[in-house]
Amino acid sequence: MDLLAADFGGAGQIGMGVGPVLEKFDAVSRIAVLRGGGLGDLIFALPAMAALKAAYPGSTITLLGTPIHKALLAAVQSPVDDVVVLPFAEGVRPGKEEAAELDRFFASMRARNFDVAVQLHGGGRYSNPFLLRLGARHTAGTRTADAARLERTVPYLYYQHEPLRALEVAGLAGARPIDLEARLSPAPGAAASKAGTSHQPLVVVHPGATDTRRRWPAAKFADVAAACAADGSRVVIIGDRSEQDLAAGIAARAASPAVKSVAGSLNIEGLVTLLVDADVVVANDSGPRHLAQALGVPTVGIFWVGNVINAGALGRSLHRIHASWATACPTCGIDITQVGWTAPRCAHNDSLVAGIDVADVLRDVVSLTTTSAGQDA
Repeated sequence: MDLLAADFGGAGQIGMGVGPVLEKFDAVSRIAVLRGGGLGDLIFALPAMAALKAAYPGSTITLLGTPIHKALLAAVQSPVDDVVVLPFAEGVRPGKEEAAELDRFFASMRARNFDVAVQLHGGGRYSNPFLLRLGARHTAGTRTADAARLERTVPYLYYQHEPLRALEVAGLAGARPIDLEARLSPAPGAAASKAGTSHQPLVVVHPGATDTRRRWPAAKFADVAAACAADGSRVVIIGDRSEQDLAAGIAARAASPAVKSVAGSLNIEGLVTLLVDADVVVANDSGPRHLAQALGVPTVGIFWVGNVINAGALGRSLHRIHASWATACPTCGIDITQVGWTAPRCAHNDSLVAGIDVADVLRDVVSLTTTSAGQDA
């Protein structure tokens, strides 16, 4: 019997979603979802949580996440009822692990008597044992061959679209998809509307990415920013504190009073407010780009092809993707398509997306800016 069939735990199949949708669990009122990481990781998990909320409408969903997740969910409307910040734990939340703190965390979580615990955090080598310590009546999640078994699991294979992967797990818990991608709106009072703002189009640029290999060269972002400014747009460059120098350099190179950097100066609520007001967001494969998409803002994304598979927008009406087809490190030539535990990563941080042309990106920015302006009229 294959892994998929074996790990259904005898549950009956009642339909299809992204994958099989199994019978619902009985008497579910409290659901825990494990998903650490950054903004993008949370946004990838939101469609699955929306599906769980729809399948169990009387339930509360508790996200076991990170501080940035808690901050974002306070600024938007979402299916999540409560966020508990994860303790530092190997493979779940990086940091100095303390046994006493972990013991306190798990005691507190077990006291909540979760009916279902859902693992959306990787292949389960670390996250499945973590999930099992919550003491939930039922468990579901992804699983590599070396990971602990849950009650219902689906195989974890790296190259799968992340929101669809999470929806496949939700199907194991009896939840059909209601959206394939995250949809967010600002919490009441959290973000101003566009009414009364400048008639100039607003282009927001995010030049950062956690993995520097996913970063388009700063000079190319500057060329796009300068061209947008010359065409009458306001351009705002965003980023966290670690990206302040990068953003400032791009603004300086663009050499226009219409281009400014606010990197390091926005909290999450401020970022939501700015993105909602934008006509288009130009960015690498990064959390702010995924957040903009979830907020319904048009985006032009710059991706390495492997990340298109895992994280690219599904539609093209509002979201354009420029993909680099590089399959080898530009410096040493090692195969970069084998990722994670399947092959070692080389030490080089050369951009894998440097070959994407400014003119091609700018063409889509202009097209989407015009479309957005027409919708706002």
